[in-house]
Amino acid sequence: MSTLTDNSMTNHHAHGLIQQIGETLHVWHERYRTRRELTHWTARDLHDVGLSWSDIAYEADKPFWRA
Repeated sequence: MSTLTDNSMTNHHAHGLIQQIGETLHVWHERYRTRRELTHWTARDLHDVGLSWSDIAYEADKPFWRA
């Protein structure tokens, strides 16, 4: 015969899932923020890092969930 306790009915995976969701949301926010920041760079900034306006347009048009 098995006995159920409060602890045995606890979802031990919830903390890990919540942490993964939080990390995913953080990554998405950083992608969104950095892509928007790129659109404000000057031609000199782009030249210094070896990017073109078309590179920036391509990156900025990506949805935040796509790497």
